[in-house]
Amino acid sequence: MIKLKERFLTDEKGDPIGVVLDIEEYFKLLEELEELESIHAFDLARASNDEAIPFKQAIYEIEHK
Repeated sequence: MIKLKERFLTDEKGDPIGVVLDIEEYFKLLEELEELESIHAFDLARASNDEAIPFKQAIYEIEHK
């Protein structure tokens, strides 16, 4: 889990309207998000019960559609 040192931006009433992160933390969050998206896509594909095809065949089909 990423330890964040976020800073909140607030409006004149003190209500939060944004967040400031260090750039390194931002890029770590993006990496974590990509990994979670991959896991989610894998879980969806597994649950679909579609027939598995070889990777090269999948690439060929994608490129020729």
